[in-house]
Amino acid sequence: MSERNAMAATEAAEAMETTEAAEAMEATEAAGATETAEAAETSAEGTTGEQPPARRHPRPLRGALRWAAALAVFAVFGASTAYGVTRLERTDVPGLATAKDGRWDYPELVRPPLPAGSPAPFAPSNKAAAHYADLRALLLPEPRGATADRTLAARHGWVKTGTFLDEYALQDDRDLLAGVFRDRGLRHIAARGWTTPDGTRTRIYLLQFDTGVTAGEVQQEEFAGYDQAPRTLRGAPRSVLDDTFPEQAQVPNVTHYAYDEPRPYGTAHVRQAYLLAGDVIGLVVQSREGGAEAVPFQQTVVLQEQLLG
Repeated sequence: MSERNAMAATEAAEAMETTEAAEAMEATEAAGATETAEAAETSAEGTTGEQPPARRHPRPLRGALRWAAALAVFAVFGASTAYGVTRLERTDVPGLATAKDGRWDYPELVRPPLPAGSPAPFAPSNKAAAHYADLRALLLPEPRGATADRTLAARHGWVKTGTFLDEYALQDDRDLLAGVFRDRGLRHIAARGWTTPDGTRTRIYLLQFDTGVTAGEVQQEEFAGYDQAPRTLRGAPRSVLDDTFPEQAQVPNVTHYAYDEPRPYGTAHVRQAYLLAGDVIGLVVQSREGGAEAVPFQQTVVLQEQLLG
């Protein structure tokens, strides 16, 4: 990571010494309340298909993309320090060198570049709200120390529809969704997964349709439960709306529905979230025996949303 990013200012309870970073932000400590972090810059994205051109280097997103929702997420867990970091190493945040706040150490995030003439997904000229970048390049990378799920990576990040459908416990749901995807023209599915040292297993799926209108209809009709999840995932016979997910973490142009499995858990505790961003529907699933922690789940969802937003 560049020296400029390493010296990006953090929002904290104590004023930091002046740095040379042009993106410095100020934060003041208040009991249980923080200022809202700067929104991440919207970065251009490219056309779908195989790997997009690499003629220009993708620009690292600012601190908001690295951990834009940190203050919103951790405020509800009693954190009194404001965050605005571009790196996740503890030494970058005063007072957190040894703190165990539950965050995962994700690598620096970048969006793929836009080929000439292709609009960003939510640009006014992009009437279809289409993501023109390689969908696989919009998947959140695994955090440091995690073991990649080789099954999801076997086809270079693309997965068959059946792989996604296998996440669902009921044959009726699998059959119904297979028909919906066929009739609504599902283009392809990109996926990534990993397991962290504590045993938490994460799977992220991105489903791309022809237009944002089509994706929105599929989301509302098939994946937008309210008080409980609309489909039953394997290992989670019942999931209810997660009302602890901080509203301040909402990313512009992205809608999410987060669900949590209530006690008593099955073999593993399962958390899930459906995302809608233009022509893309996302599913984030985390599971762990004994309990899947809220902080890394919310962190993962928000960072994935920002890559899509």
